[in-house]
Amino acid sequence: MSASTPQNLTVADVAPGTSLGATILALNNAHAEELSWLAPERLQHLAANAFLVRRTGEVDAFLLAFDQDAPYDSPNFLWFRARFPRFVYVDRIVVAAAARGRGLARALYRDLFEQAVTAGHARVVCEVNSRPPNPESDAFHAALGFVETGRASIHDDSKEVRYLAHML
Repeated sequence: MSASTPQNLTVADVAPGTSLGATILALNNAHAEELSWLAPERLQHLAANAFLVRRTGEVDAFLLAFDQDAPYDSPNFLWFRARFPRFVYVDRIVVAAAARGRGLARALYRDLFEQAVTAGHARVVCEVNSRPPNPESDAFHAALGFVETGRASIHDDSKEVRYLAHML
């Protein structure tokens, strides 16, 4: 198996006190401005309710996604739920700085697209911050074929996001 091959992450893998869980939390929380900060228990809860949780390498990158039926309270997820009957929502995807430029995020998205199609989904959705701006993520998602479906101001107007969708 190559270092870019997506590997499943289980609830046990991300349990509080595990080295894999600690590594994922550290990577997530280093990018909390873009992703939102997580506590160990919240990561385990999210993993338990996810459509897909994958990593590459020893956690060079990871992706966490939900389908429309997940018991999830994110305002961004709820925005999509109010508009689309079926979807897979990318809650977070991140690549460690030392692992960038190796196609890991693309590999994770390819895997997600395959899993979504297999499950009968026709749409993968996500959001990207527009305030504070995230130009790398904007360019990456545009290159994958995501298109804007809406915008919102969230968290007491401290952030603005662009809602994106990719038809499968």
